[in-house]
Amino acid sequence: MQLANLLPHINASLNATCAVLLVVARVFIARGRIAEHRRTMIAALLVSALFLTGYIAYHYSSPIFVFRGQGWIRPVYYALLISHVVIAALAIPMILATAWFGLNRIDARHRALARWTWPVWMFVSVSGVVVYLLLYQIYN
Repeated sequence: MQLANLLPHINASLNATCAVLLVVARVFIARGRIAEHRRTMIAALLVSALFLTGYIAYHYSSPIFVFRGQGWIRPVYYALLISHVVIAALAIPMILATAWFGLNRIDARHRALARWTWPVWMFVSVSGVVVYLLLYQIYN
């Protein structure tokens, strides 16, 4: 199997991994385990960067994969896809700013922004997996 054919599966795995890392990091910070939270969030950033690289490579080199679902699922899929893409684009600067504040220990600003960034990032990660499942597994 060619790499271009594997990229959607790899990208979905990276999105799922990021979602798990976000949950683990949230548990760490809730327990006051700052060092573990920091390491886990850095891992989430790296996984997301790998995802973005794979996503761009796939969409640069491969034709558009057409959604084959019919009926009520079709508008649901496209609503999810559009919200996923738009929110993902908006999330990037939020994620980078939140990470910068955290890495530089500007804790008050980090916490204030993270309250918004974490659920947005989680939505993007989970909705990416759902889009993948609908497009490549369930309706393929």
